[in-house]
Amino acid sequence: MALLLRIAMRDWDHLTPLLLGEIADPRIDLRIERVQTLPGVPSETDGFDVAEVSLSRFVQQRLAGHTADSGIANFPMRAFRHRCIITRRDHPARRLEDLRGARIGVTGWQDSGNTWTRDALVAAGVPIDQVRWFAGRLTAEHPIVDRLGPFAQPGWIDPVPGERPMLDLLLSGELDAVFTPFMPAGFFSPDSAFRPVLDDIVGAEAEYYRARGFVPGIHALAIRADLASDHPWLAESVSDLMDQSSAVWSAKRQRYAETTPWLFDDLLRTGRLLRPGWDASGLAANATMIQSFMDAAHAQGLIARRAHPGDVFPADRAEEREERRA
Repeated sequence: MALLLRIAMRDWDHLTPLLLGEIADPRIDLRIERVQTLPGVPSETDGFDVAEVSLSRFVQQRLAGHTADSGIANFPMRAFRHRCIITRRDHPARRLEDLRGARIGVTGWQDSGNTWTRDALVAAGVPIDQVRWFAGRLTAEHPIVDRLGPFAQPGWIDPVPGERPMLDLLLSGELDAVFTPFMPAGFFSPDSAFRPVLDDIVGAEAEYYRARGFVPGIHALAIRADLASDHPWLAESVSDLMDQSSAVWSAKRQRYAETTPWLFDDLLRTGRLLRPGWDASGLAANATMIQSFMDAAHAQGLIARRAHPGDVFPADRAEEREERRA
């Protein structure tokens, strides 16, 4: 009998082959529940065995001693973050360097994406202590929640006063920029009041890739540790299913590139600017990226000590088998 496995994931297009049954593992009865908000680690969420998780929060949990869930070095969300820095249309900032001394809003201080974005600022020569930070909701439609956690530092990192929407503060000039993973309604229209800080986003992100050698991982996967222990093959098989689904989806996008008018151009750029295997899963393939994230998280005060990828993600089983044979 196949093992019933319930997974919580964001509604990614690359899951389509799995959802349609084009990709399957006969050992697993896979049930994917698509969610808008990540539910947290599976051991603390009723009904789930595997979950897509924030890389930042999972790293923090593991280093704090949480062992009820085991990491899977598969990253269903990878993204450059330069595109996520927005400002109002008439603001003079056009380079990351222009944000030195700026007032910047973030939608969540410890979010993985914002950790990477702050790290990009540092790489551009803008230390985070030379920015005045605020955390808050992007628009009035977003909920009022704690977006700082234990990381507030009055006078440097504060909640937005009065929970005013950060887009309003951009328009009034009280903020110079906002970090947001999701663009507000109307952002892509030609008459939008907002724009990315950078004019050449692709150029900046391609340069980042040439310097770093990876596309940042934002979300990873976590599996209940007891389940992974009882079925040692399971974590690797889940990762393989995700990779196979993504590969089938990518091949179809290349064949049916008319989904958007310039998807063809994007596919060309991706193929020419990124090395084959840029989206590979596994600890070995992602060790440099994970280490870079941990270094940034430590430098930014999100984790108390320096750590290594193996502290969060177990070694690839294929590597373990090779070591045993050696």
